[in-house]
Amino acid sequence: MLTPDGTRLEVWGDPVAHSLSPQLHTAAYRVLGLDWSYERRQVAEPAFDAELAGLSAKWRGLSLTMPLKGAAHRAAAWRDRRSELTGAVNTLLLTADGARGFNTDVGGIVRALHEEGIVDPERARIIGAGATARSALVALGELGVQRVDVAARRAAAVAPLAELGASLGIEVAGVGLEAAGFEPVPVSIATLPGDAPIADETADALAEHGGALLDVVYGHWPTSLAHAWRRSGQHAASGRGMLLHQALLQVRIFAGGDPDAALPDESDVLAAMRLALVGD
Repeated sequence: MLTPDGTRLEVWGDPVAHSLSPQLHTAAYRVLGLDWSYERRQVAEPAFDAELAGLSAKWRGLSLTMPLKGAAHRAAAWRDRRSELTGAVNTLLLTADGARGFNTDVGGIVRALHEEGIVDPERARIIGAGATARSALVALGELGVQRVDVAARRAAAVAPLAELGASLGIEVAGVGLEAAGFEPVPVSIATLPGDAPIADETADALAEHGGALLDVVYGHWPTSLAHAWRRSGQHAASGRGMLLHQALLQVRIFAGGDPDAALPDESDVLAAMRLALVGD
């Protein structure tokens, strides 16, 4: 399903200058022998529909970062199950029959956790209750997690996650982010922005029995949570692993149309993408 040379792709967001997607995708297409361009474009949410409508037939697809994942979800003529569950599309495959929407963040989290040796935990904690927390919850469900504690400042923000968890067979319990103590878990996923203020005592309490940490942040690394995990002697991984693996799934989609179908020479593709990420 590979398309001819000259194909165009971009990552859209607001802001988007920090995105490492161009390095990752360019490295992948070089290994695949595809003369495709992949660039950045700053697009504000109100301008999304007009920008999308203005794309020519040379365009193969888009990667979407915040705050455009909801707009991309609405624009998609078809969506995969992960997109439907999360209400977020971070990948649009542009076809003659309309845009096909995918959420590769979920798969990126699953693959990143596998790489960290987290395979089948029964319990986990999500720190934060924003949009990314939905992808984290779906990813934990795919790993077989049965109970998830959500540490959030507002109890009301946990309710939609509890509803989603119920549909997935996961018990979701909300706990105050400023709680004095937290139940032990083998893995925590932090979904807060990198510059979110967290008191040291709160971060230390989260880290004390928080197991391994996957922090989705990569631009403000190490975060205050990562520092707390290190103080506690536990492992903390940045969001670069998630970024790498969600990008690989995007390359599968753009090159072959299917996030579950491996690429030709995929081990070489992944190695080149990893090198591009490390070299940044």
